[in-house]
Parts: sequence; C-alpha cells; structure tokens
Amino acid sequence: MPDSALDYLVIGAGPAGLQLGYFLEQAGRSYSILEAASAPGAFFGTFPRHRRLISINKRHNGTEDPELNLRMDWNSLLSDDPDLLFTRYSDRYFPHADDMVRYLADFASAWRLRISYGTRAVRVTRERSGGPGGDRFLVTDQDGRVHAARRLVVATGVGQRANVPPIPGIEEADLYADASTDPADYVDQRVLVIGKGNSAFETADNLVETAAVVHVAGPRSLRMAWRTHFVGHLRAVNNNFLDTYQLKSLNAVLDGDVRRVERRADGGYLVTVGFVRANEVTKDIPYDRVIVCTGFRIDDSVFADGDCRPELTIGDRFPALTPAFESVNVPGLYFAGTLTQSRDFKRGTNGFIHGFRYGVRALHRILETRHHGAAWPGQDLPADPDVLAAAVLARVNRSSGLWQQFGVLADAVVLDGRGGARYLEELPAGLEGPPIGRPGARGHFTVALEYGPDHDAHDPFDVSVGRIAQSDAGRADEGHYLHPVVRYHREGAPPAVHHVTENLENDWTSQEVHVRPLRDFFAEHLAPARV
Repeated sequence: MPDSALDYLVIGAGPAGLQLGYFLEQAGRSYSILEAASAPGAFFGTFPRHRRLISINKRHNGTEDPELNLRMDWNSLLSDDPDLLFTRYSDRYFPHADDMVRYLADFASAWRLRISYGTRAVRVTRERSGGPGGDRFLVTDQDGRVHAARRLVVATGVGQRANVPPIPGIEEADLYADASTDPADYVDQRVLVIGKGNSAFETADNLVETAAVVHVAGPRSLRMAWRTHFVGHLRAVNNNFLDTYQLKSLNAVLDGDVRRVERRADGGYLVTVGFVRANEVTKDIPYDRVIVCTGFRIDDSVFADGDCRPELTIGDRFPALTPAFESVNVPGLYFAGTLTQSRDFKRGTNGFIHGFRYGVRALHRILETRHHGAAWPGQDLPADPDVLAAAVLARVNRSSGLWQQFGVLADAVVLDGRGGARYLEELPAGLEGPPIGRPGARGHFTVALEYGPDHDAHDPFDVSVGRIAQSDAGRADEGHYLHPVVRYHREGAPPAVHHVTENLENDWTSQEVHVRPLRDFFAEHLAPARV
C-alpha cells in the first residue's frame, strides 16, 4: 500500500489522457497515466475498422493564424509546439487511422508524459481519511500494485465494451469490433448490419461491391450530420450506400426494430424485423451474416460497489457528470474525453477530439482553481460598451474553442461593480461557483457560439425555407446557422439575450450589422450594473 498519494491519477493514454497529461506536466503537478497497452492511442490501432478517420484534416485554409486553423484541424491536441500538429502527419482530408497512432506516440514522447504502459486498472476503490491529506483513490493494476491519488481522472474512452441491444439471439451475431473487414469474405452473401450510425454505414459501404444484398436496420430515422450539425450523425463520407438503396440496387435501409436473431442449422440467420413504416408488420428475413454496429458504452466493472461507483446515464452508457466533468455522486472522480459526452449527447462535440481537447483544457483549469489556488485565465477590461463589444467580437472571429464547443463552452465577462470587468475564456456552460459565482446585483455576461433554435428541423439545402438576410441585425435571433449569442445574467431576472447576425464566412466585423447592435446591448445593461 503506497504511503503517499499523487495529485492526479489518469486512467488511459488515449487523446484525452495525453491532453490532460500535457497540461498537468506544464503545471508541474504530480501525476501518472496508467495505460493497459504498450503504446498510447491503442483505440486507433483498431478503430475505425476500415481505417479511415471521419475527423477532418484540412491543412490549407488561407490563413497562417494557428487558432483559426484549429477550426479545420479536428485531430491535433493542444500544445505550445507548432510541430506537434496533426496536419504535419497527413495531407489527406480524411486521414488513415495509423497516422493518428503515430501522432499520439510522438506527442507523448515529445512532452515526456509520465505514462505507465502495460498497466491495466482492474479495481478502483476510495479510501476515506480525516487527515490533512484527505480522501484518496486506490487503483489496483493487473499485477496487484496499488496506485494512489487524491483525484482520479478516467479517460479510457468507450472502446472496451460494445453497446449491444437486448435482442434475443444477438450474441450469435458478429460485433463491429470483430467482424471481418475483407469484402472477399462476403461474396454473394446477404448481410444485415444492425445500427444506423457511421460505423454501420462504414461497414455497409465496404460490402457494396461484393455482397449480394446489404440491409442496414434500426428503429429510428436516419439523421444526417449536415442537417443536425452533430458530427456523430451520418456523415456524407459514409453515405454512398444510400444511393444504392434509393436507386434500387438490391440494398435497403430497414426502418424497424430487430426483434430476434436466430442461427439456422446451415450457419445462416433468420432475423425477425418489426417495420415501423408498416404499422408494426413483422417479417422473417434470411441472412448469411449479421453484424452489430450499435456503438460502445463505458466499462464500469473496475469501480468497487458503494461510494466509489459513478452514477451512469443515457441507458447506462456514460457517467453522469456535473458541468465540471466530475461524477455527480463520487467527489474527486473526474472524466475526460469521449466519456464526457453526456454533457452534450448527440448535439455537441465532447465525443470527439476536436471538441474534448477544449473540454480537457477547461477541466484542467477547474482543477487548478479548485485545488491549487490558481486563477482562471483572463484579462481585466474597463466595463465600457465599446471595449467589451470589441473584445467579444475579437474572440468570436478567431476562437477555435468556442467554435468547436458551440453551446457547451462560453466566455464570461464578470463585472466588478466599480467600472471594471474580468474577461474569462471558455468556461463550461452551467458551471457554478468560482470563477463567476452567482450573478448577483452586478451581473455578468456570457458569450457563446450557437446554432439557431430548431436548426435541425430545417433542410439546409431547401431554398424555399425562409432565412434571414445576413445584413438584417433586427432579425438575428431567427438565424439557423452558427452565430454568436451574448447573454446578460442578473440575479432574480431571466437572461437578456442578444444574437449577433450570422455571416456566410463567419466574419462578424460589420460596424452596422455586428458591432453597433452589440455595443448598444452592452450599453443598455452596463448602466444599471454600475449603480
């Protein structure tokens, strides 16, 4: 049993674990990262199965501004080294997964992160203490060694455990993680793919040339990323299969529940499907292969029962978290990376590197302010309408964090009541306590990038759908596309909201359309705040 405890123990050396390790290393904190594999980023050694990432890697954006370029670079981790950008590792818009494995290994090596490879966490307990050191987490590895830390951050991702729906007989089917990816293994076969996400269509697209028939089944309607703006919904890069369905090329998308999977004596399958489009008509359909592509879920088996087991949410797939990325029921237990997507499930980017790299940075800032007496990074400004409007527009025109974590991270302008303000960057939405505190009589402003209300209810390619003129500041709240939203919060009153008019090229610099209306909004609410 170790006598002392680290400040932090991180489980998992994937992108999130490495990103947090970088910040802990820079801050000089005592930490260790436990990784079961022999190298970082082991997930990407297997997934996606067909080896093409759908996170974009756009190198040429017409600007040398590194912050703006991160808007189109969905794979890099945040650091101070311009050589450690993923765009240096591949020219491809959708890179090969092996490039990610190589990049993560170089990142861990370059920053000399304290990683214990070949160390699998098998049991997590919490030791209560009334002493000055406080409680600590104890993590036992596969060799019986115990690692202790005051705070535990789980960054394992969800790749260890498949999210298998409770369908009778489904254990007879192949899982996405195990099914052959060689199209030659499916020649002239009838194949059912269960699931309607990117892994399902990635799998189906791979079989179009060789399989006789491919069906993709799921009870819900397809959701296209170009409409919902959620990058986890079906992406265009994976939707060629839809042509083969709608143009009557033997393949089909089945809208219905798979009720039963039965293995036949000849090695094939008989699958019962209940069709939602046909008044729950059921049909038994024969297949040669069935592949389950229904995502993943957290493996919570390592947590001891009692006050150390985190509460789960969303069908027990993810930990339930506070805005500080902390377990709602286990103090000191934090999560990083794709495990944090319960905070913005199927609407934001916490499930992806280009989103959670900023979430990890926010988590680190939370840890620094809570446990090490650090101040949240920011700048002091006069509470002047012109100054604050300029500061806000400078941020939204350049920030990659607000851009990638739309509606999830927000800047804050905290008023001191003495004619000054503190501009704080990228706080998680809903975060309570320091550094903002309660709105109080003085109030504060928040700044976020958001899509318009019900934006996913509109076909973005339907020219008949009414859209605001991009020069009409008076109707900015009707815009569907991403645009800045500034709110004034004051205790005892609902927030006052100002929408900055959307712009085709995300250039919010027009004096008449963008600057002056925002300046007037600040002027309106700063006057009573000074009283």
